[in-house]
Amino acid sequence: MIIREYISSDTPAIAQLFYDTVHQINIRDYTQEQVDAWASKDIDLEFWRQKLSSKFTYVGTIDEVIVGFIQLEGNGHIDCFYCHCQYQGQGIGNKLYQHLELKAKLLRIDRLFVEASITAKPFFEKQGFVTVQDQEVERKKIKLRNFVMEKLLA
Repeated sequence: MIIREYISSDTPAIAQLFYDTVHQINIRDYTQEQVDAWASKDIDLEFWRQKLSSKFTYVGTIDEVIVGFIQLEGNGHIDCFYCHCQYQGQGIGNKLYQHLELKAKLLRIDRLFVEASITAKPFFEKQGFVTVQDQEVERKKIKLRNFVMEKLLA
């Protein structure tokens, strides 16, 4: 897998990856109504282009297919982090996360934090994150449970 910085032409593939992963993987832990609110079938590419270009966004590719992406904000917040639904369990998430943590250390960020889904919580625990708070967020008037988690970087 190659990890590189996001480029604008990645936007359609990333937006589709997000939608597919939420609907095919996160559906294991959330209801259909919840995943529909989380990831709408009406994909707004301009919204995604702005979201992806406003943060440190890294893309993982295998044979030029985007298989995952992760985002870091300057304050240590991990925003979006998704692996392609057809490439789960192959170490892609681990490699993307390790890349992001190295970038955070280079930026002298001493704390990473994330709002992890029920699905993602075990992954972040394996990376050394601890749960700070269990919370409910609202998307399109639908409540979804997630976890505020953090990791201190030494």
